[in-house]
Amino acid sequence: GGGHYRLTIVSAAFSGRSTVARHRMIYEALGPMMQREIHALAIRALAPEET
Repeated sequence: GGGHYRLTIVSAAFSGRSTVARHRMIYEALGPMMQREIHALAIRALAPEET
């Protein structure tokens, strides 16, 4: 189960962090949803200076 989603998120918390670190932060925030509600997630994580 679970849906397929695309996420674009801009946060100062991403400044100076690698793509992998940014994705880890998002996965941690989503927690159990990644096990049930979300089957696939395409992430675009940017720092404000990258927009």
